[in-house]
Order: sequence, then structure tokens, then C-alpha cells
Amino acid sequence: MASATHITIRKRVACLFLFISVMMLGLIGRLLYLQCYKSTWLAESAVDQRIRDIPVEAKRGIIYDRNGRELAVSVSAESVYAIPAEIRNPEETAANLAAILALDETNLKNKLKKRQAFIWIKRKIDADTSRQIQMLNLPGIGLTQENQRLYPNDNLAAHVLGFNGIDSQGLDGVELTFDSYLKGRPGSIVVEYDARGKEIPYATHKFAAPIDGYNLVLTIDSVIQQIAERELDRVMKETQPKAATIIALDPRDGSILALANRPDYNPNRFADYSPKLWRNVAVSNAYEPGSTFKIITTSAALGEHVVKPEERFFDPGGVEVQGRTIHCWKHGGHGSQSFIEVVENSCNVGFVNVGLRLGRDAFYSYIDSFGFGKPTGVDLPGEAKGITIDRAQAKPINLATMSIGQSIAVTPMQLVTAVAAVANDGQLLRPQIVREVRDKSGQIIRGFQPDVVRQVIDPAIAKEVKGILEKVVEEGTGRNAYVEGFRIAGKTGTAQKVGAGGYLPDKYVASFAGFAPADNPQVALLVVIDEPVGLYYGGQIAAPVFGAVMKDVLQYLKVSPISNVQNKSKEGSETHLVVPSVINLNVNDAVKELQKAGLGARVEESGDRIADQIPKPGSRVPLGTNVLLYTLTPRYTAGEVTIPDLTGHSPREVADILADLGIGVTPVGKGEKAMKQDPPPGNKVIPGTSVTVYFGDSGT
Repeated sequence: MASATHITIRKRVACLFLFISVMMLGLIGRLLYLQCYKSTWLAESAVDQRIRDIPVEAKRGIIYDRNGRELAVSVSAESVYAIPAEIRNPEETAANLAAILALDETNLKNKLKKRQAFIWIKRKIDADTSRQIQMLNLPGIGLTQENQRLYPNDNLAAHVLGFNGIDSQGLDGVELTFDSYLKGRPGSIVVEYDARGKEIPYATHKFAAPIDGYNLVLTIDSVIQQIAERELDRVMKETQPKAATIIALDPRDGSILALANRPDYNPNRFADYSPKLWRNVAVSNAYEPGSTFKIITTSAALGEHVVKPEERFFDPGGVEVQGRTIHCWKHGGHGSQSFIEVVENSCNVGFVNVGLRLGRDAFYSYIDSFGFGKPTGVDLPGEAKGITIDRAQAKPINLATMSIGQSIAVTPMQLVTAVAAVANDGQLLRPQIVREVRDKSGQIIRGFQPDVVRQVIDPAIAKEVKGILEKVVEEGTGRNAYVEGFRIAGKTGTAQKVGAGGYLPDKYVASFAGFAPADNPQVALLVVIDEPVGLYYGGQIAAPVFGAVMKDVLQYLKVSPISNVQNKSKEGSETHLVVPSVINLNVNDAVKELQKAGLGARVEESGDRIADQIPKPGSRVPLGTNVLLYTLTPRYTAGEVTIPDLTGHSPREVADILADLGIGVTPVGKGEKAMKQDPPPGNKVIPGTSVTVYFGDSGT
């Protein structure tokens, strides 16, 4: 019996020992798991429970224009954060905060219940809201200072500057491309708390100071930028286009003096605008340049010596290439003319012949050399490379159309850079938007020197091209770009837009590209007007904008007028005449009227009646000046106009009255007095509408 009892006790002891051994092995295994596998997580959790790391944002660098004017600065703003471990009543805290910060109470409550050491509630609030939060004195809710981007000039240079996100990160413009310089390095405040969430005196308290970002000095001149944007606003009002762009740069070093697009946006409130308006079309949109590209064709032709300036061409009005007829813009053609006159008149037939003479390889070598078909490398985001036909697939018809600026798409930045190369004695430079990167003490961290890409044409050829382009403004289609007292060189452009089914009717891009002074260029300028309403020729609407901008820019830069140009104007002042209005007259009568006034006439289109004239009626010009007469495009202005009562007026009086309103006239009969009209007086019509007027004699 005793033996059985002894055995039983031994079994029980063995089982107890086995149980204790298993428990010990389990504890040892758990200890090894925690010490070896989970040690890092446990240490971090312990730190999270007792350490509060509050971020301190670095101050973003200032952006200046080339003269030190502030274009983008950072101002202080308060942000609300929460430490969930310290919040005693998440429901009540969420309700109080939601009412002040206009947040969803349920979502905020869930956020406050999360097991996190730190969470943002709302970033960069205004001063009044900040004071309300402070007055609540809620446990676990705090305020920290951050920086908010401010653009003091609102829309000025918006597409150059870009904008920032909530974390002060650059999202567009130079704010994005130079974000690594501007953003700096954030700091933090570290505070140690006990298990009950109270700050531990004399414990870990560390402050890691933020490192502010560097400042940028742009090449942009805010005054020139304002001049460009002023003229764009006027263009948008007067011609009602889809969009418009102006780029001005210094051809001597490639620095961009102004870059402006319309429509635009306010970077202080960028989220209020459609993302389409953020797009910098000056670098990201490609378009067929039309006749402004003839600057490149001219440079290539003279550079390859396939044509001489005085060589004669005959323009019958069209030229056939591979079964397709390419027409000149002037009905009936320009007849016999020198190559200089081909450029002055922007004669398509002459340029097609020159392009075919160049041949595929020679023409493409200049297209490539001038930088078309690849990005310019400007430090702005979203730059497009344009569109060129593959060299191996190019046919004679492609060379013909490219020579007049069709079948090739360029960005405004590419084109103005190429034009600047001609102005800069044939030396192509990379366009630059940033001049320097500086630290807070003003020391230069990085400077940007002129970046020469290549020599695209010989300086002697460039000089020859400049002389021809000056003639375009003096005597050709670019007369409206003339600035009194200065030698201006440039080229007009009018390009029909391409759509899914080919060229689109009534959709054009008008442009003018040039530089001044022609003999010592200091400013290269491009004006592009996309889909204007009414008049659409580059010489009619883009050239005057070019002249207005260039005049103010040259005066601002203190470029001295040329004395002999001034003297010529003074000497001829006694023989200056007032240009009469010949709008709405038939072509023959208009020519006779101008000849009677001591002026010449040059008909630029093939219609029967004058739709517009340059110079405008009332302008003062020297004796013998040629007036350009346009016959196909009526004048347009914004809004409707009321048709006046024309009864009793002579044909000439009727033409003048309606011309002032932008209305055309269709005369019926040969009498001396207006007897009837259709539409009748008092009707509202869109400018450009034609009124039929019946003329007769009062006795009939």
C-alpha cells in the first residue's frame, strides 16, 4: 500500500515538474522573441509613449526678380495638431474643434482615437481661428508655427513661379524645378512625458532648429513682365482669342526677361482655378508657326548659299509640288521680286522654291541645329519637344510646306530661342530662367552663366538675315511693329490651325517674332495670339502688340534711339499726311482715294472691297507712304452694335459711318443717296455683319 502511494506521489511530482518545465520553456521562448525579434518595435513604442516629436517647418527661400524685387515669400501661419494619448475626452474635443475648423466631427473623432503619437488636425489656419483654438485650451491639442507661401503680386508671372502644396513642396514652375534649393530642412521639438501624459521636468527636451531654404534670383524683370502682361490683357479684350503668349529674352545671354500667358491664374489661390490654366503653354504647347518660321528658312538658304539676296523670283500665285498646289497668300501672286522682297512680302511661292533648293539633308541640319524637335532645356516643368517629320520619311512636299512654317510644330520657347540665335550673331544659347541661388547671407551658392549650345549660322550670314528682317518692318508685312527712333527686325506669322480632319476653317494663330535694336539686339520678343476673333493676320494684330511692348521695354532699358532715325522723322514732318479711311470702298476707288491724298496703295488680298487698312485712318505718315489694304477679313469688335439710319447719305458717307462701327456694306444701285437698307435702322448686329444699302437719286 505504501509502495503504491509512493509511486502516485512520484508521478504527481513528475507531472508538476514537466508542467513547470513547459511553462519555463514557454516563458524563455517568449522572452527570446521579445528581446530578439520585437525589441526594436518595443523600444519605439516606449519612445512613442513618453517622447513627443513636434515638427518645425523650415522657411522656404524667397524668389526675387533680377533686380531684387520679391516675387514669392513665406509668411508665418499656425497649424493645429493633436497628441491622442493626452486627450481625455475625444468626443467633446472633436465637437469643439469641428465647430471652429469646419471639419467633419465623426471623422475627427475617429482620428483623435487613433493610437498615434502625433497627428495633424488642420494646417495653416488664419490668425482668428488660431486664437479661438488657444482659448479652448484643450488637453492634447496644440498649435505649431509653419510657413505659408505668399505671392505679393498675385497673378504676375504665375506660370514662371508656379505654386506650393500644403507641405510647402513645389508643385509647378520654378517652385518645382528648384524645390531642392528652396525647401530647406525641417526641424523638430522633442519633449518627454510620463505614463500619465505629463511633461517630465528636466527630462529629454531637444530642439532641432530647421535650416531655411536658399533664395532664388530669377532672370525675369518684373517691370518688363508687367508690360507684357498689360499688352496681353489688352489683346484678350480686343481680339477675344483662346489664348495668347509673350516671351521676351536677352539674346546676348539667353536670360528670359518676361514670360506671360493668358489666360492665367492666381498662385495664392491656385486650387480655385482649373488645372488647365496652370499649364505653361509657352513651353508645353506646340503649334505650326507659319511665316515666322521663314526666319529659319532664310537663314538656312543664305547659310548654304543656295540663294542670293538680290536673286529674282517670279510668283504667279501658286506652285505645284508632287501634285499639290501651294498658293501664295496674295491672290495672283507677287510677280517678279528679289529674295529680299520675297521675305518682305512673306511670299509662299518664293520660300517653297528656296526650301526645295535646300534639299532634305541641308534643311534638316538647320532645323536640328536651331533646336527644333527637342526641348530647349529651360528650367521650367512640362517642356514639350515639338513635332518634326522624321528625316528619312520627309518628301519634297514636306520640305515645301516646312519652308513656309507648316508640317512642323514648335513651342513658343523654341521659336524665340531660335530667333534670338539669329540676333546673337548665329550663336544659340540655352534659355535661362534663374540667375543665381543665394543663401540667407547673400552668398552665391550657384550662379548660372550663359550656356552656349552651338553656332548655328556664320556671324556674317546672321548679319545679312538681320538686315533683311529689318526691311520686313520698314517696308514689308511687319510695318505695324515699327517703333519710331529704333531699328526693328522681325517677321509676321499667320498659321491655320490643324485639327482631326486637316486644317480648321476660321481658326488661326497670329504671331510676330523679332528683336531690337536690329544692329545691336538687346531684346528678342515673340507674340503669339491663338484663335483671335475677326482679324487674324500676324501683321494686323500681333505686330502692333510687338511694337507696343518693344517700345516700352527699350525705353525702360534706357536704349538710346538712333539719331539719324529721329532726324529723318523731323525732316519729313512737314510732309506728313493724314491717312484717309478707305474701308468698305471697292479696291479701285480705295486706290484712287489714297493716290489723291499723296499716298501709295498695296492690296494684300484678293477680295473686291476693303475690309481693313494699315496704317489706320487718321494716322500721320510721310508723303508717298504705301497703305496696306486688306480685302478678305472684316473688322470685329466685342459685343453687338446698333445699325444707324443711313437714308440720304452718299456712298462714301455710308462707307465711313459703317466702317466706324465695324460693319460692312453691300451697295446696290448707282445713285448718289441711300434710299433703303437691310437690315433696317435700330437692329442689333454682330460687328462684321454686312448691311445691304440701296442707292438711288431723290428724283427717281
